[in-house]
Amino acid sequence: MSDDVLQELGKVLAERRQADPHSSYVAGLHAEGIDRILRKLGEECTETIVAAKNGERSAIIYETADLWFHSLVMLSHCGLSPDDILAELARRSGRSGLDEKAARKTTGD
Repeated sequence: MSDDVLQELGKVLAERRQADPHSSYVAGLHAEGIDRILRKLGEECTETIVAAKNGERSAIIYETADLWFHSLVMLSHCGLSPDDILAELARRSGRSGLDEKAARKTTGD
């Protein structure tokens, strides 16, 4: 999936925040608030874990797409975009995961 798709989806999700909750699933999630969005995100996370555990490729793809989608809804609700996450991933690129984890311990993150 290219970052263009993520950016476009991020724009659509930001626009849907302002839509009528009765006509848009995303607007409905936003209207119900962060707790509803996080419950949905947790549900999708669990479904992704089960799909991976079961090892069925198509289910893993489907559930991961749902997980990513609902993660983007959460980001939108928090005033963030896919670009914010892509920038953080770019910052970490080329850095050892062990070094990154050690740095978090010293900064309290």
